[in-house]
Amino acid sequence: MFTYSDIILKLIVGFLFITFLINFTGKGNLAPTSALDQMQNYVLGGIIGGVLYNPAITLTQFVVVLLIWSLLILVTRYVKTHIHWIGKLIDGEPVTIIKNGRILVDNCLKVNLSAKEVDFKLRTAGVYNISEVKRAIIEQNGSLTVLRQGDGSIRYPVIVDGQIDNDVLEIMGKDEKWLTQVLAQHGVTNVKDVFMATFKNNELKIVRYTDNDQ
Repeated sequence: MFTYSDIILKLIVGFLFITFLINFTGKGNLAPTSALDQMQNYVLGGIIGGVLYNPAITLTQFVVVLLIWSLLILVTRYVKTHIHWIGKLIDGEPVTIIKNGRILVDNCLKVNLSAKEVDFKLRTAGVYNISEVKRAIIEQNGSLTVLRQGDGSIRYPVIVDGQIDNDVLEIMGKDEKWLTQVLAQHGVTNVKDVFMATFKNNELKIVRYTDNDQ
């Protein structure tokens, strides 16, 4: 039987779960940067919206479903952060579509971008002459990052969340042996101790998990 009290209770529970997930997952779903962030929003909203006006689903069943979904999201986030290939599988990775003024057609097709869409994204970014572009990258959330000729060196994220990005090393023309030597010069013996390492202007900038602002 349809009752307002039942809807109010479910609405309160749904609100609490949304608040919990937003704060516990780092608020990534407020500004989605990956498919997981978007999916979290859509599915959670669908669960709450679909259950509110369905008297056949009890409050207990509603809570159980929300708990299962929340656990799935938290476990997935943990796994993708600590296992590099799973993170790539779930979130994808940035793809270069223009390099030194030349469109990389294979990469455009890889991310399902037509010529019309590439042209639109470039115009949206204020680019009207492709020869001006040193590198254009489709980010994980589908946005376009453009580095123009003369903008300076490209920043390469060679280590993210304690994992070496071999694709980035390949783009740089480096290998793991080179990276290991550079890390050793900075006193780093274990890659898993590194939160992030970026390479720019022939310098490797390292941020360890133990680093802080103090």
